[in-house]
Amino acid sequence: MTEGTVRIDGNTLRLPGGVQVRFIRTLRLPETGTHALPPGLGEFPIRRVEDYADTVPAEWRARGGVMLPVYLREAMWLSFGGTSEPAALQVGVGKVCAVSGKPWSSRLTRDPQNYVVLPRQPWLDGINSGKGTVRQFVAVPLGLGATVEGQVTGEEVWGGVQLQSFPLNDRELAAWREAERRRAEERREMTLSAGGYGAAFPMAAPAAPGAAPPPVGGVPGRPRSAPAMGLGVGGSMRQEVYRDDRPLKSWAKKPAGRVFVHLVTPPEWRRITGEAPPPSPVDRAAYTRAGLPWFDYYDQDATDLAPTDTLGSVQPVGDWLGDDHEPWQQPSPHQVKPLKDAPGKPVEDGDW
Repeated sequence: MTEGTVRIDGNTLRLPGGVQVRFIRTLRLPETGTHALPPGLGEFPIRRVEDYADTVPAEWRARGGVMLPVYLREAMWLSFGGTSEPAALQVGVGKVCAVSGKPWSSRLTRDPQNYVVLPRQPWLDGINSGKGTVRQFVAVPLGLGATVEGQVTGEEVWGGVQLQSFPLNDRELAAWREAERRRAEERREMTLSAGGYGAAFPMAAPAAPGAAPPPVGGVPGRPRSAPAMGLGVGGSMRQEVYRDDRPLKSWAKKPAGRVFVHLVTPPEWRRITGEAPPPSPVDRAAYTRAGLPWFDYYDQDATDLAPTDTLGSVQPVGDWLGDDHEPWQQPSPHQVKPLKDAPGKPVEDGDW
């Protein structure tokens, strides 16, 4: 991959340094109580903005990046499965850091930490708003004040999601690769001494389920303003955002790549791309009644970041859109499953 280039591989965003990000559809949690991790229900399709220059709004063309379709009040999570080398990834929601609550920055900071560490952090379901918990990412339109951006900054200008990756600096990366090579050699020798065979691979975070529909070309038309979407918060779930155990100087001083992710309403997705949007989200009560799994993830060797006052005070989208009337059925204990103890055209960046 060319240095500084972001690409799409199916529905996976590939950022420089081996970072992989997928946006996963999921069940929306109730806005009261703390819950297990909801399941992945397939990937959001992702398309390059520049492939639809004739039909996207002018401000989207200026920002570049990619777009994905999302329903009002639909929940999502970010999967980092497949990321093979250490990376510091900044995640912004309307250019507010989802980890620290601080304004978007082109530099890594430690106090407070404004990034997640990959591949140790396998996914991120929401903003870091409580000790050992996050508040779920939920899509809402700009203009109501319900987004994280609106509540933290008092304005709703950007919307969408922003990603920026930092690899280890050259010295640290070389040392890490050498250590991985030695570990792989040791594993190979142990396998051979046991009378077996096989290859050893660097550790990667768990992958999420989901299918990748093939991309379809755009349809010509006249661009216009599209209803802008951003991320607010929904219910709380048990999930840790891990503290970095490396010195800050271990990371590169400048980002290797970044991308702006625009959120599109289903009608606008159809108009812009000519594609049918995904079906509306599954009913969570039906999912639970069917006995399908929820999840719990725990890494005993990692340390959780303390929440910030800024993100801890963000209110759920129900305060603007009304009560969540979808019925909630608590999963039974046996439904909660414990987890753990490429090529493609480059994505054009823009001015944001």
